[in-house]
Amino acid sequence: MRDLLPVLRVLGMLMVMFAGAMLLPFGVSWFTQDGVWRIYPWSIGITACAGLLLWGALYRYKRDLQARHGVILVTLVWVVLPLCAVLPLMLGLKRVGLHISFTHAYFEAVSGLTTAGATVLSGVDKLPVSINVWRTFLQWMGGMGILILAVAVLPLLGVGGAQLFRAEAAGPVKDTKLTPRITETAKGLWGVYALFSIACALAFWAGGMTPLDALMHMFATVSLGGLSSHDASFAYFNSPLLESIALIFMLLASCNFALYFVALRKGHLDSFLRDPEMRATISVLVGAGLLAALLLWGKGVYGPLDALRYGMFHTVSVATTTGFSTTDYLAWPVFIPVLLLLLSGVATSAGSTGGGIKMVRMLILVKQARREMTRLVHPRAMQPVRLGNAVVENRMIFSVLAYMLVYGATVIVLSMVMLLTDLDPVTAFSAVLASVHCLGPGLGAIGPASNYTVLTDFQTWVCTLGMLLGRLEILSFMALLSPAFWRR
Repeated sequence: MRDLLPVLRVLGMLMVMFAGAMLLPFGVSWFTQDGVWRIYPWSIGITACAGLLLWGALYRYKRDLQARHGVILVTLVWVVLPLCAVLPLMLGLKRVGLHISFTHAYFEAVSGLTTAGATVLSGVDKLPVSINVWRTFLQWMGGMGILILAVAVLPLLGVGGAQLFRAEAAGPVKDTKLTPRITETAKGLWGVYALFSIACALAFWAGGMTPLDALMHMFATVSLGGLSSHDASFAYFNSPLLESIALIFMLLASCNFALYFVALRKGHLDSFLRDPEMRATISVLVGAGLLAALLLWGKGVYGPLDALRYGMFHTVSVATTTGFSTTDYLAWPVFIPVLLLLLSGVATSAGSTGGGIKMVRMLILVKQARREMTRLVHPRAMQPVRLGNAVVENRMIFSVLAYMLVYGATVIVLSMVMLLTDLDPVTAFSAVLASVHCLGPGLGAIGPASNYTVLTDFQTWVCTLGMLLGRLEILSFMALLSPAFWRR
């Protein structure tokens, strides 16, 4: 237990930083006079005081964080910060006469911070605008990872950031030093993220959105979160131009942000264009979008232009785990929505803001399978697994295989738990997949025309656990359950 005290001290710092993030919806509420501005000083005060108590009480427990500390802290952050995020939701909705249970409020907060984009709220068009800003802003903070931002700040407070970066980053990014100092790497990644965010917001504004709508949908787009300030999602705007802008930024956000950082530092795109994961990600997204459009046209659902518009937008939206919609795609030929749900697990790059297994893992699995098939014919052949010009170490291959085993077991166990509650199989399986992939809409009763309010409280908690496991990439959480992790 004594070993946890430095971790709790840093958690207190992060809670104080998180309280500062509430100043944005507070300012919006004050400026727009949406009637709930009084709830934000309370929310900020409670969160900041709790953080300061942890920080102050444990101030003397200063030490560099080790790898195990990073895993514990990352897990605590994604469990504890949603507890702070529920305050504006519960207090704000109560202020306007709406009731939301703690279960639903925590689900909504976890959905935002994990960029899942699932919601239990209806009538969001009528909510106070600052509440919608808070819901969508949670996605933006969670998109690049709160802890990667913290890595750039915590060294100023005497806390090393390397272990946090490695625990929070996905896939091979965690083992890559883009600069000599992890702090500079974190600043660089957040700089690229901020640059894309500004460009996206300005593009939405120029495309016809109001400034606040542009801000909120920028939060949801570059984070690949998908929560909207309108019940109808992107159908509210009915604008091919805005859909095209969103599509472009969803494609950009689905690629590894480290590649953009390197390209900007070097001043050329050679490394970006040659990256095998980026090429596979874009090829799969564009190829699947064209396939969906062709099927919609071929089966007479839409004409050629509308088929391209709806097919490409929804393929990129769902496959990148964003979850925007402009129509109920469950009414399409069943092959398409099932394909989109499966693609949501693989069609984003490591180091992007998307969820799921990540494309790099699938590439490694495919190449490893090809190597094993070659060995059946040529047992003595030396055929290393390569990604581009780099040889993939066996350690990484074993890590990918372990991840896939745990991922498969997680999906099966959570799906069986959902089936125990007498939920229909399509809704149960798709709810678990959508949660673990941090996607949002699924199939059946939780499709794009509905939301997660149809689930019971127990089913909602199962989905909440799925979102947390998906954001933690499962292995980090499972490591905490191992007795060996807690041995000195």
